[in-house]
Amino acid sequence: MVYLSTPVEVCERRDRKGLYAKARAGILKDFTGVSDPYEEPKDAEIVINTVDVTPEEAAQAIILHMEHEGYLAVNDNL
Repeated sequence: MVYLSTPVEVCERRDRKGLYAKARAGILKDFTGVSDPYEEPKDAEIVINTVDVTPEEAAQAIILHMEHEGYLAVNDNL
């Protein structure tokens, strides 16, 4: 399992639909991270802090992990 770790404050800043604002205003109920608790996974194979890396760097880290674990074959002929 890949866990993309992102603080709720960052999720709110990146929220283009305004869902966090609606949840904080009480319009949306049981919203994870606002009115409903969020539990980080304990069994992630790889954890990526999305604050520290670009989406491209995160994708590369996932691909490298999958290659290392044998989920993806490395083709050196390309």
